[in-house]
Amino acid sequence: MRKHTRLRSLFLISAAFAALTASAFAKPKVVIVSMGGTIASKASSRMNLNNYGGKGNGVAPQEWLDFLPEVQEVATVTAEDMRQPEGTVGGDTFPYLARVAKRLQELANDQSIDGIVVTHGTNTLAEAAWFMHLTVSVKKPVVFVGSQRPWSGLSGDGPMNLYNAVRIAATPEAAGMGVLHMMNDTLNGARDVTKTSAYRLETFKSPNTGPLGYADSDKVVIYNKPLRKHTSESEFNISKLPATLPSVEILYAYTESPGYLVDALVDHGVKGIIIDGTGAGSPAGGQVDAVKKAQEKGVVIVATARTRSGRVQDTPRRRESKIVPGDDLPPEKARILLMLALTKTTDLTEIQRIFDTY
Repeated sequence: MRKHTRLRSLFLISAAFAALTASAFAKPKVVIVSMGGTIASKASSRMNLNNYGGKGNGVAPQEWLDFLPEVQEVATVTAEDMRQPEGTVGGDTFPYLARVAKRLQELANDQSIDGIVVTHGTNTLAEAAWFMHLTVSVKKPVVFVGSQRPWSGLSGDGPMNLYNAVRIAATPEAAGMGVLHMMNDTLNGARDVTKTSAYRLETFKSPNTGPLGYADSDKVVIYNKPLRKHTSESEFNISKLPATLPSVEILYAYTESPGYLVDALVDHGVKGIIIDGTGAGSPAGGQVDAVKKAQEKGVVIVATARTRSGRVQDTPRRRESKIVPGDDLPPEKARILLMLALTKTTDLTEIQRIFDTY
């Protein structure tokens, strides 16, 4: 009896050790979600780098996995297709972004999944990533990726970008950093990254803060982590947002900027206006008086700096003007944050807190 008990104990210990060993060597599970983009496009020839896509020239997610079996050495990778219907024009809409955000939230809640990669067109990738950064509660890595050249292009950047994005998503150290962006071997955060060149491969940069790390050939290295609130700490979870977000538009400031554009937006019923201001974020020309009239009608005004470098500061003069400083956000990201803020409040002090927090 004692011998059988001893053998049973040894068996249980061996089984537990085997399970722990298997767990230790199990590859992470990564899901790729396709939102389309250049990385999901083909052209008529390998040398055609700027005329691609269109009907019948898309790349389905499974084609990526078939072309790039190396990703399976990094993680157990599956892919989902959430591209907009073929022929859709005009880019993203917020209902579409909300639908993707809800799916990302489901994947974030799935304990069997270790990381998520999202492909997107580079034109508005930074905006989509920022929206997810603010609305999806997640601690596991979520990595946005795109390409400047079509998947079919000679020396296309898509395959390596996608491979590196999977590497980041499978890296435990990338957890808790919010939504990330990987292209050209460089890791950036969703808050700060922006597209800086129409065609160059090194287009995505974080002008004010710099990159977070790199996907080098030997390993992923992370040097910096975001301090602003995001994802799991955000107050704007996708499950609690209304079906329609408040209307916010952007106006650019320049010599002799007319006030009638501000008036027209107010008449149209906007709830907020981003003024992409001169210098440190100032309205110009006829905008100055028109903004005051808009504020009297309850429209919230946020200032960003068209210089794309440096912050819009919270000065006594700006507080007197009741224009909310947009920190160092570009206007398109300030717009998204203001739209989300207006779902909760129109109080300027509270909106300022939100811009200081995220």
